[in-house]
Amino acid sequence: MTSDGGPAVGEATRETPREPTREPAVELAVGVPESLAQEALSRPVRSGNTFEETLARLLQLIRLGIVAPGEALAPERELAARFEVSRDTVREAIRSLADAGYLESRRGRYGGTFVCDPLPSGPPAPGEPGPSLTADELDDILTLRAVLEVGAARAAASRALTAAERESLNARLVELRAAAPADYRRLDSRLHLTIAELSGSPSLVSLVAENRMVVNGLLDRIPLIAPNIAHSDEQHGQIVWAVLVGDADRAAALMAEHLEGSESLLRAFLS
Repeated sequence: MTSDGGPAVGEATRETPREPTREPAVELAVGVPESLAQEALSRPVRSGNTFEETLARLLQLIRLGIVAPGEALAPERELAARFEVSRDTVREAIRSLADAGYLESRRGRYGGTFVCDPLPSGPPAPGEPGPSLTADELDDILTLRAVLEVGAARAAASRALTAAERESLNARLVELRAAAPADYRRLDSRLHLTIAELSGSPSLVSLVAENRMVVNGLLDRIPLIAPNIAHSDEQHGQIVWAVLVGDADRAAALMAEHLEGSESLLRAFLS
């Protein structure tokens, strides 16, 4: 520092703090820009059960479609840094998911750990409901879903969205409408999670993702019904429109109506 308060030669000037940029090294899926959902699900593991929690986090990223079939996970060292666990813990979790058919390793120049395509259909994943479910348990799951997702739609519509956010929401709607039956649940989750991301609240995204895992376990027990899918697609379009035009009340009302439809089916098949 010079006597007149200016920077000395070789001394770095202080700049106004800026938002840190995310480097590719911290992305959870190779070559895929990180979303708020990824950020929420990649927070440090605080549980004493580090292996189980790490496995559950990776499985959430896969089952919710955040890292899609055919996409590569980030290297072990980066996942370990994000979860703040050892590389051995990440390696064991990846090996366990590979044994279960969710991940596969590829060698060579473009090798790595990739999400299997197609994904297996098997027993419920950690956090998903088992075969028996009481009426009270179903009420609890669906009530929480309504509170979270209706609130997320209202919050998303209340924000001034960037061009990139608007484009991302539209892209999720387009890919869902074009989805094959085998991909519908996964892409439906991606759309709902994207709406939660647009709320701007990582904590809300994390809660929606956790609840969505449970709800998906229920939805997997009932058939995909063509008229319901067509109606859901129509409702999704209306919800997206309300979010994009900033009509928070309309977005919340449309989301509530949409959730009531799937709730009716779940109660009919599972009660």
